[in-house]
Amino acid sequence: MAKKSKYAKAVGLAPGTIIYTGNKTNADTFIEVFDYTKSSYVCNEFSTIDNCYDYKHTDSTTWININGLNTTETIQKIGTHYQLHPLILEDITSIHQRPKIDEYDDYIFAVFKMLYYNDNNELKVEHISFVLGSNYVLSFQEADGDVFDNIRNRITQNKGIIRSNGADYLLYSLMDAIVDNYFLIIETLGEKIENIEENLFDNPDKASVQEIQQLKREALKIRRSIFPLREVVNKLDKTTTSLIQDKTRNYIRDLYDHTIQVIETIEIYRDMLWGLMDMYMTATSNKMNEVMKVLTIIATIFIPLTFISGIYGMNFEYIPELKYKYGYQTLWVIMITIFIGLLIYFKKKKWL
Repeated sequence: MAKKSKYAKAVGLAPGTIIYTGNKTNADTFIEVFDYTKSSYVCNEFSTIDNCYDYKHTDSTTWININGLNTTETIQKIGTHYQLHPLILEDITSIHQRPKIDEYDDYIFAVFKMLYYNDNNELKVEHISFVLGSNYVLSFQEADGDVFDNIRNRITQNKGIIRSNGADYLLYSLMDAIVDNYFLIIETLGEKIENIEENLFDNPDKASVQEIQQLKREALKIRRSIFPLREVVNKLDKTTTSLIQDKTRNYIRDLYDHTIQVIETIEIYRDMLWGLMDMYMTATSNKMNEVMKVLTIIATIFIPLTFISGIYGMNFEYIPELKYKYGYQTLWVIMITIFIGLLIYFKKKKWL
C-alpha cells in the first residue's frame, strides 16, 4: 500500500483555505482566557470563541489560548473578529508549516513547534501559532497540554514582571517557554546518546543500530523544528513595528542567544550520532577481527598436527616408522610438544 502524503488534504485548494492537516481530529476544543493588569487578573475557560469577543477593546493585556485546531469554524470566527489574513488562518491549521514570522500592519504572526516526549518516550512535535496585537496575544494549539504552566502561574500569582508589561512581553514569555523546553528535549536526547555509546563498547549488536537510526530521526525532527527559529527570533528583534517595545527587545535578544545555543547543541548531537554509527562499524570490525584471530591461531596450531597425522595416515606399505614399537607414543609426544611450543610462542608475541 502506497504511503499517503501528509500534504494530500491541501492539494488543489485555493490559497487561504482553512483545513486542518493533522491527525488529532478528535481533540476537544476549549479556550483559555487570561486578562490582566498590574494589579488584577481574570482567568476564564470557554467552549466557544463568542465569549472572548469582549476582551478585544480593553486597557488590560489579554491572552487567548485556543486548544484544538480540528474545529475550523472556531478558527474562522476568531480570524474574522480579529481581521486576520486568510493566509494566516491557513498556516494556523496547516501543521506542516515550518516556523516563521510574518509582520502585518496591526499584528504579528509567528509559527513555532512545541516538542515533548510522550508516555512511550516517543518524540512528538506539536504545531503552535501566535498572533500579537496591540494588547492581546492569541495562541493556537493542536490539543490540550503545553509548556506554559509557568506562564499561567506567573500571571495568576503575579510573579516576576509579566503583569507589569504589555502583550509583547507576554509573547516573548511564551516563546521563551518553548525554547527553554527545547533544552530539556536535547538533554534527554543527549542521555540516550550516552547510553548507546556505553552499550556499543560493551555489546555492539543490531539493536544498537536500530536505536541509533531512531535517534537520528529524532535529531532530524528536532533540527527541523528548531533551526528556522534563528531567523524568526532575529526578525522579531529587527522589526520596526510599534507592537514591540524597546525594553522587550533586550529579552528577545537573550532569546536569540538561547536559540543559537540550542541549534549548536543539536548540531553537535547530530555529529555524535554519525560518530556512533562509525563506532558501531569499528566495534563490529574489531569483534570480527578477534574472532578471526582466535580461529587463525587454532588453525595454525592444528596445521602441523594435521600434517603429521596425514603423513602417517597414508596407506603405503613401506613406511619406515610403521613397525616401530613406540611409534604411537612418540608421535603423541611430538604433537603435544608442537602444540605447547606454539602456545608459548603466541603468548610471547602477545597474540593470546
